[in-house]
This record gives sequence, structure tokens and C-alpha cells, in this order.
Amino acid sequence: MSLVPKKIFFDDFFDDFMPTTKTMDMKCDIYEEGKNYIIELDAPGFDKKDISIDVDNKYLTISAKRESSEDESDRNYIRKERSYTNMSRSFYIGSVDEKDIKANFKDGILKVVVPKEEKVDNKKKIEIE
Repeated sequence: MSLVPKKIFFDDFFDDFMPTTKTMDMKCDIYEEGKNYIIELDAPGFDKKDISIDVDNKYLTISAKRESSEDESDRNYIRKERSYTNMSRSFYIGSVDEKDIKANFKDGILKVVVPKEEKVDNKKKIEIE
């Protein structure tokens, strides 16, 4: 039994549902830097226009789509190992305003900066009569 709960901030959304999804192709590192979380995701072979980042219901989803080109039909392939596929990965980010999330793509690495969720102290003291 682990003392650290399995589902913590930035856990993959599909961990328990689809363990054999293509997320293994989308390797990433997540670390803290000041008041932000940084996601660095490998996306070699993709162009910036092929990648989309969406926020929905407290989840950040990074998707990448690579399609085959139309002019490949006349090629006589001996071996074709490069796949043309869709991949996506989702992370729980809490109640972060999507306007505060920043992203850039350089040299096949997508860097997404997500501000840490501000913790609101809802603790109230009850007076004893």
C-alpha cells in the first residue's frame, strides 16, 4: 500500500481505463518552476499546426495528428515504419483559467506552462457555546 495517493495533480486521465493507449508515444516531463507547472512533451516529426491544446472540465488535453500525404500513392514502399496517426494525452489541472496557460513549440518539444491552482482556505472555526 502506498502512502501517496495514485490520483494526484497531473495524473493521466486514461491511466485506469486504457492502459494500452498511444500515450507511450507522447513522452513528457512535468516539473515545478516558481508558481507554475511545466509540461515538456516530445513531439518529433510534428509541425506546430498539427498539435492542439484544449482545456475542458478541469483537464488539459494535448493532441497531435499526423496524416499521410496524398502524393504517396505512387510510391512503391519496401518498408514503411513511420506511422501517420492521432495521439492525445490528458492531464488533470484543476480550476486553472485557460487564459493563463501558455505554450510554445520548438525543435520537436512542446512546452506548456500551467499556473499552479490557487489554494483557497475554506476552513472555518466554529465557536463552542
